[in-house]
Amino acid sequence: MDVNKTVEILLVEDNDHDAEMALRSLKKNKISNKITRLKDGEEALEFLFGTGDFEGRSVHNQPRVILLDLKMPKVDGLEVLKAVRSNKDTENIPIVMLTSSKEERDVVEGYKLGVNSFIVKPVEFNSFMEAVKEIGFYWVILNELP
Repeated sequence: MDVNKTVEILLVEDNDHDAEMALRSLKKNKISNKITRLKDGEEALEFLFGTGDFEGRSVHNQPRVILLDLKMPKVDGLEVLKAVRSNKDTENIPIVMLTSSKEERDVVEGYKLGVNSFIVKPVEFNSFMEAVKEIGFYWVILNELP
């Protein structure tokens, strides 16, 4: 992986099936070809801050949006969110939390930590594909970054 390539969407998802569906939807709808998928929160933090496996990556080349799973191994989505929001170089990156959790405490904590949007993953294939398409369209094409 070219660590300094332009990334518009950073997809952080440990479930291969969900990640594949999200990638297919984004590419099928021509939302972005500049997508990087990482499998856990630890990888996401290394990518965003140019450490570990991503040592030397320009931290000034940040994604336009992060699609972040909540429940992941190693470092969960809320921990990633907290780290991103507490760093001046990453604090303004829009973050959309994607999760299968409907627990109110997860939603409340996500918003307290500064998530931009909280989306419960639809279980049905076509609904999931449509949700990802709309998320990508809004955050990559319509949304204006600071």
